[in-house]
Amino acid sequence: MSRRPVVIVGAGGRDFHVFNTCYREDATYEVVAFTAAQIPNIADRRYPPVLAGPHHPDGIPIRDEAELEAILAEHPGAHVVFAYSDVSRDAVDHLARRVQAAGGTFALFDPDATMLTSRLPCLAVCAVRTGCGKSPIARAIAARLRDRGWRVAVLRHPMPYGNLKRQAVQRFATLDDLAQHECTIEEIEEYEPHVAAGQVVYAGVDYEPILRAAEAEADVILWDGGNNDTPFVRPDLWITVLDPLRAGDEVDYFPSQWNLERADVLVINKIGEADATSLDLLRTNIAAHNPDARVVEGRLPVTLDNPGAVAGRRVLVVEDGPTATHGGMGFGAGYLAATRAGAEVIDPRPFAQGDLKRAYEDYPHLRDVVPALGYGEQQRNDLEATIAAAECDVVVVGTPIDLTRIVKIAKPVVRARYEYEDASTPGLLAIAAEYVATG
Repeated sequence: MSRRPVVIVGAGGRDFHVFNTCYREDATYEVVAFTAAQIPNIADRRYPPVLAGPHHPDGIPIRDEAELEAILAEHPGAHVVFAYSDVSRDAVDHLARRVQAAGGTFALFDPDATMLTSRLPCLAVCAVRTGCGKSPIARAIAARLRDRGWRVAVLRHPMPYGNLKRQAVQRFATLDDLAQHECTIEEIEEYEPHVAAGQVVYAGVDYEPILRAAEAEADVILWDGGNNDTPFVRPDLWITVLDPLRAGDEVDYFPSQWNLERADVLVINKIGEADATSLDLLRTNIAAHNPDARVVEGRLPVTLDNPGAVAGRRVLVVEDGPTATHGGMGFGAGYLAATRAGAEVIDPRPFAQGDLKRAYEDYPHLRDVVPALGYGEQQRNDLEATIAAAECDVVVVGTPIDLTRIVKIAKPVVRARYEYEDASTPGLLAIAAEYVATG
């Protein structure tokens, strides 16, 4: 019997999970390729045979999304599954038209078919865009549950940008683990704050064994989602974070609307930063798409380690990379903290080097900050060179990690920090703890 060819369109994470849960054991399909986008240097690899299973003994090639038409010419009539996140609905529609014009069929991934079932209570923290404040909320929930005596295992959304075989199952309990697994800056930004707080984090490629390993040392599973993706583990309590600074994106980006509609609890975060019009739009969309959800409010107060060091000074701001680039924000905690402290934030674009220069071309909304890109050694070098070239007095770092551990910065550095706080009663943290206590 001939097998139907399948192409999984992705970005090095969700796409592999869709394969593992929906296609690896199904002999009626042959996944002929993954395609890669959003993240640099993740194409031209191969999903290894040890992960691909017996129906794909040679593994599966990972090709650039730009090659999609060529792949469909090689495999006429292939079924194309869209399996990544934080993209506009228009972008998804455009890709669907490309597939159909090339003679293929197109579908979105099935979120329910890809959710694993845990034997433990599972709380999922998702969002409607990158940069909503999802990870600070996950850290705050983990801390509250630990204070109540529960052992929490955090499962982080995948970021397998290196050797996939070695990254199949990853456990992070110390800072040495981050170095051992050769984490990128983007990975460190997600794992280090949990680890520094004494929290064990699991991630990788193959989430069935990842989940089982986490269950062996925990009482509660906490899914810390990535971008605006849906959870890989079926949640008993589904929490979705909304961003009033990008009101409307909850229905205009994929798969934001799934997270909006299916949540048990909706968190309107950054409540003190938004104007009334944006908040009204957000609440209108909540009422239209999930009127039964419990709605709470939160804030992310930003502080500077040394405000006096930046007041009246020329400052270069470095922000979290994904939030500032494909997250569409263009600024973050560092920029807010620096401007509020009276700094003169310089235009970083004239000093951009290598991949950073290309980032400003690819993301024209970026004007005031340097995205902390670090998906590989070359990008880290370009980031370091950009900071070194900048004509400034001080560097304000708004990433959630100590960037000086990874990038050499000769100039004075001031860190901007932010943690989640409840802004309504009862707050999210109390709701999460009560849910675990009562089941």
